[in-house]
Amino acid sequence: MDAMHYFDITLLQALIAVADAGSLTAAAPRLCRSQSAVSEQIRKLEEHCGALLFHRGKKGISLTPAGQRLLGHARQLVAQHECVYQEMRGMQLAGDLRLAITDYFRPTVIAQLLRQVRMRYPHLRLHVSIRKSEIIESGQADTDFDIGLSMRILDSHAARRSQTSKAKRLHVLREPLAWIAEPSWVHEGGKPLPLVVLPETCALQQFIVRTLHANRMPYFIAHSASGVLGLQLALAAGLGISCLNASAIPAGMRRMDPSADCPLPDLPDVEFSLCVPHEKADALVEGTLSVLRAAFSGDASSATAQTSPNWT
Repeated sequence: MDAMHYFDITLLQALIAVADAGSLTAAAPRLCRSQSAVSEQIRKLEEHCGALLFHRGKKGISLTPAGQRLLGHARQLVAQHECVYQEMRGMQLAGDLRLAITDYFRPTVIAQLLRQVRMRYPHLRLHVSIRKSEIIESGQADTDFDIGLSMRILDSHAARRSQTSKAKRLHVLREPLAWIAEPSWVHEGGKPLPLVVLPETCALQQFIVRTLHANRMPYFIAHSASGVLGLQLALAAGLGISCLNASAIPAGMRRMDPSADCPLPDLPDVEFSLCVPHEKADALVEGTLSVLRAAFSGDASSATAQTSPNWT
């Protein structure tokens, strides 16, 4: 009888993390391992499969056709593994849970994240709405959501906003802001910058305007979009320039070089956090938070950890 061949779940988790993060370096903190350890995991997985899973190049890594095929299976196997574990531990979640998510959070992968939650907990009914981060972080007891995902700009105003927030916050992701425009767009020296932004109630729009005022850079609102998708479409049409967090920048956009394109101000990072109004943290909410934290880290096993989150 031929020996049976098994996949190591931890190696499949490494594959998922590297594919989602886009590099070994970015995947390492998600897996709580060094870059060399993650590289060794991928090497072992490739050896086990007898196929190259990633192309390595100067611009980073990308999945090979074999890697693409395995990735789909890996997501299913890791999700099923976690589901079985949770069920055996009597940790199945069921009921209605309302999520409020900022429009700026990873627009291309939010559906994938929610799919992971649904696959692990088929009896959990999710209700998702798009909200402003200011509303999500208000922490008011009468909010109509149970868990929020907000974005905060880490500028000089961040500490003051933190003091006024009543929500419990768990930091999950930090990434840079960038000035972006359609590749053929060129700034005409001496003329005001045409801005593509969201309405003035948007915190990022307020930050852009405040930053340009502080640097005495003239501008005008060329297009006001109702949501991030509309903003991306306006940018693609070449209507002007805007500022977006790294994961919300659509493919094909050019990141402006402040030293070459035009004298644009430097930008801070943004931070995404899971937020829970004080009165909402029941067993259903805490269980779902564990799954969401695991999805962010790319490590499904972290969802089973019996440790308390570091709330602020």
